[in-house]
Amino acid sequence: MEGIFMQGFIAFMEKHFLPVAAKIGNQRHLVAIRDAFAYTMPLMILGAFAVLINNLPIPGWANLMNSIFSEKIKGTYIWTMFGGNIWNGTFAILGIMIAFLVAYNLGKSYDVNPVASGIVSLGGFFAVGGAAGMDASGLFIALIVAIISVEMFRRLSGNKHLVIKMPDGVPPAVAASFAALLPAMITISVVALVTTFFNAAHVENVVTAFYAAVQKPFMGMANSYPTALLLAFITPFLWFFGLHGANMIEPFMQTINAPAITANLAAMKAGKDIPYIVNKPLFDSFVNMGGTGVTISLIIAIFLVGRKNKAYMTVTSLATAPGIFNINEPLMFGLPIVLNPILFVPFILAPMVCITVAYVATAVGFMPACTVMAPWVTPPIIGGIIATASWQGGVIAALNIVLATLIYLPFVYMGTVMEQKREASQA
Repeated sequence: MEGIFMQGFIAFMEKHFLPVAAKIGNQRHLVAIRDAFAYTMPLMILGAFAVLINNLPIPGWANLMNSIFSEKIKGTYIWTMFGGNIWNGTFAILGIMIAFLVAYNLGKSYDVNPVASGIVSLGGFFAVGGAAGMDASGLFIALIVAIISVEMFRRLSGNKHLVIKMPDGVPPAVAASFAALLPAMITISVVALVTTFFNAAHVENVVTAFYAAVQKPFMGMANSYPTALLLAFITPFLWFFGLHGANMIEPFMQTINAPAITANLAAMKAGKDIPYIVNKPLFDSFVNMGGTGVTISLIIAIFLVGRKNKAYMTVTSLATAPGIFNINEPLMFGLPIVLNPILFVPFILAPMVCITVAYVATAVGFMPACTVMAPWVTPPIIGGIIATASWQGGVIAALNIVLATLIYLPFVYMGTVMEQKREASQA
């Protein structure tokens, strides 16, 4: 009876849910945002590590370094300036990078000059007051300006009366700049005019006003446990139907993550309580261990009770090495997990249990909030230690692996028994 219900559920979802989800996953604006953040990820990781070095949670670290490198410049110890300079080249310009990269990717998807699209977006961002939000505080406005400016720019570029054509023989870069001249001027002028209207309404700076009115409250709501639980559910749920859940929710995750990480690092530098529990390192280091669905625990469960299942063991033997580095496509499509009714429940349940444990452990103060973006391929447990800069993070990551393994065990055993019965009937 349960099998019939599950088959009916999968058939219903394939008919009604998958087409809509696939369209959302391929929506050009969301793809442009996702890819833009992918480009910035190395810099965000570097910036987080730089701040961590300056603020290692080791008793006496700061005093030791201050005694060794005692020279100061304008009241700042010179040894801390290296990390500060890295910060200036990473998190401090995140808004600028996103304004350019989103527009670049979006323009490229429309087959419009991507460099010109990025430059126009950058000009529009500063026209609305982006100088006051070059870091993560200007992130939402950067996204909005990038999308609007490219939509305007591509339509204007399609008007032959606004395109200045240069004669043959002119260098391509010069010809492209003249072709974009009038559309770019009009686009930035319109953005500047709209900003002027806001100024006339006594909004001194659009970026800072938007951050105070919308972005900061949104981050507060996204920092809640229900939101964390929802995110832990959505990613494996989409993956179960063959959709790359992590990629699909990446734009939303990053709009939460970047400002939250920035605020957490700033609080750590100032010696204050870290404000945001929910961020990407929390998921990467305590939920997506082995990949979406805490599949490192599925691997362990198969080695414990699935050895008599030849299909499980063949795939798992090949998937173990990638799984240690949080790559689980071999399991997704090899076992498979995708559209596998036996693994549906643990694949969804394990991440929700893990995010609950990690959230509670942070909320009660057992482990610090995540402040470091460890590379997503960092092995489990090590990632928890790095993300929280504490041994407690390693303990919680290990606990989550154990709990997720216990969740997977009965289902792996069930799958093994079913496979043995199938083999026996064939024999």
